[in-house]
Amino acid sequence: MSLQLKDVTLTVNGRPHLFETSLELEKGTMNVLLGPTLAGKTTLMRLMAGLDVPTSGKVYWNGKDVTGMRVQDRHIAMVYQQFINYPTMSVYDNIASPLRLMKQSKSEIDKAVRSTAEIVKMSDMLDRKPLELSGGQQQRCALARALVKGSGLVLLDEPLANLDYKLREELRAEIPKMFEESGAIFVYATTEPEEALLLGGNTATLWEGRITQFNKAPEVYHRPNNMITARVFSDPPMNFLKLSKIGNQLFLDDGQAMLATGNLSKLKDGKYMAGFRPNHLELNAPNDTAMKFSALLNVTEYTGAETFLHMEHGGHNWVGLVEGTQKLDLNSILPVYLDAGHIYIFAEDGALVMPASYATAA
Repeated sequence: MSLQLKDVTLTVNGRPHLFETSLELEKGTMNVLLGPTLAGKTTLMRLMAGLDVPTSGKVYWNGKDVTGMRVQDRHIAMVYQQFINYPTMSVYDNIASPLRLMKQSKSEIDKAVRSTAEIVKMSDMLDRKPLELSGGQQQRCALARALVKGSGLVLLDEPLANLDYKLREELRAEIPKMFEESGAIFVYATTEPEEALLLGGNTATLWEGRITQFNKAPEVYHRPNNMITARVFSDPPMNFLKLSKIGNQLFLDDGQAMLATGNLSKLKDGKYMAGFRPNHLELNAPNDTAMKFSALLNVTEYTGAETFLHMEHGGHNWVGLVEGTQKLDLNSILPVYLDAGHIYIFAEDGALVMPASYATAA
């Protein structure tokens, strides 16, 4: 069982929504579409489902061209971020509804409903109505209705976006287990890098209608192939800094010069962009070889366990994420430190030249 998109595009009223895209998904895989709003995640899922027909290119299911096939004739299920349940029907009847449309027997329906309810932990709620359920339970009911069909392709379009933090965490842990038991191809759209890592499987990063990378989630996170992928797969987005290497010296855009050590010593002479994630900036030097920067502190945001630092350095806006509640003076020059092992090196055109040395060891 496989789903293949081959050179598909979508243009609406002369405006490209999806540029030429090829992607192949295999049976029993969890595949996350990660990107900001308007990156093309929902557009891609609609093409997979048959809700839209590509402007060019083909969609294949198990090697068969299904490009023009109606969504009703495809063996797919889709779950949205809004809870779509029938309010006047019990949980049992909600889950059973697609099987009744398929004209399955009562015994087949009962067996499928009860086994699916067990997967989503709703066996003791089958007699309830959706309005008697919590938000998380309502979304579980919607997931069960998608799973019960035994669809080969299950599309989840930001299904947890409207839930509170606790419910999101609970369902994030459960969805991979549901997926493992179904054996279907799962496609899950999200704007949150953390969610992509927690769900596991494969991740496709999207930016302005293009897939920038597709691989195992940890591989994409630790070894982004370009600056756009690195920015998408980092929350807050990755920070950047211009640097040049001449001989054994690094020259930073803030005027600093320092000895190129570790992996950085292997760089060819030239101009580069250095990238590093916000959580790797520190207020105290982590070691004797840490790089030190002086940045203008504009804003602090407290979350309780952490503090976001919004800074300006060399014409770049940086964000730092440090532990604890930090009482710092705004509009002051703040010294921050970075272990060179966390630095990614990109070419001027944005392509990855060298992953962080800690990422190489991961």
